Amino acid sequence: MSRKSISLYLIMATILLLSGCWSQNELNELAIISATSIDKNEEGQYIKTIQLINPMNVAGGLQGGGAGQSPAVTVYSATGESVLEAHFKASAKISRKLYHAHANLIVLSEEVVREDGLENVLDAFEREPEIRSTARIVIAHNTKAGDLLKSLTAVDKIPAEKVNGTLEVTEKLRGINVEMTLQDVIKTLTSEGKEPVISGFSMNGDIEQGKKMENVQQSELDTTLEADGLAIFKEGKLIDWYQEDMAKGVIWILDKIKGTDVELDRDEKKNAIVYNVFRQKTKVSADTKNDIPSIRINVRAEGDIREVRTSIDLKDPKVILELEKELEKKIKTQLEDTVKRTQQNKTDIFGFGEVVHRSDPEKWKTLKNDWNNNYFPDLNVQVKVEAFIRRTGLRSNSFFSDLKD
Repeated sequence: MSRKSISLYLIMATILLLSGCWSQNELNELAIISATSIDKNEEGQYIKTIQLINPMNVAGGLQGGGAGQSPAVTVYSATGESVLEAHFKASAKISRKLYHAHANLIVLSEEVVREDGLENVLDAFEREPEIRSTARIVIAHNTKAGDLLKSLTAVDKIPAEKVNGTLEVTEKLRGINVEMTLQDVIKTLTSEGKEPVISGFSMNGDIEQGKKMENVQQSELDTTLEADGLAIFKEGKLIDWYQEDMAKGVIWILDKIKGTDVELDRDEKKNAIVYNVFRQKTKVSADTKNDIPSIRINVRAEGDIREVRTSIDLKDPKVILELEKELEKKIKTQLEDTVKRTQQNKTDIFGFGEVVHRSDPEKWKTLKNDWNNNYFPDLNVQVKVEAFIRRTGLRSNSFFSDLKD
């Protein structure tokens, strides 16, 4: 057989293996979902809300929420005895195929996760091959999950992008929220010795007004979506909410602080000095020699002085050292308070059990069944903090030092 014949034979054989366009999806036949939410009604049925993108109203870009005459999203809701049934009923209201591949946000109501738990609602999302495992999950706090998707937002045309963007900013700058994806939550649920924490979101203002275009056609919005603390879980069910310093303490211990601030009192002035953390490292270790393990948390923080509202000599090394000691004490107290409250809740959201498991697998086998209720609350947790002031901004001393009485 000639070389040309062999080449032709191979080409023909390859063509037979090509799949063609059997699974193609035409854009004009798809309803592109940007976010979904799950609530419950008074009868105990699930309410699934889907946020669909209106391509024509987003064509000019995702920025500038009030630029168009029509909203960038349309929202549909349906009820069912299961999450999947609610989804099928929602599809009956739309002339196009529901397309999940671009959905990057799942909102669960506080009521659903408190009563039913995460496992009962997340299974339907994980099994669907079209749904991204990297979709972020948030908990609706003091509002219905569906209302979060119905509220129109400025700057970001698509509310789902507003929520995701806010999560990124608050995690990076304030350290009171944490991004959790679908795969993150399921991984934590199935791990030994760790319970999930998920960021919360709430609505501030008139809920009904937030659904109207007028909400984004004015300089001051009637309704805004805001990051609102951390939802604390035990065995997959919501049991508590942590706000501000308590939420920040969780993020410190989880070693997820990307940036945050610590405020110090000075000369009888509250929060007179603001220290901004730009680098930190938290290490958690376990000592399993005794019947009940002990945990040691070591934190190293580096940051700058970003605001001074009192007279202080920042050029004096002794003053800097004094401030560093105060910062260490403040951060240590914050972490100890967070650990104490969490031990009272009897839920190991810090992953101390995972640390014990890695340190002593055999001992963990004897502890894991009663870890949350019997061992975690009695752990001896020691916190050590090292804080360093690297810079004081564009000037050393504040102009407060130059003011005359």
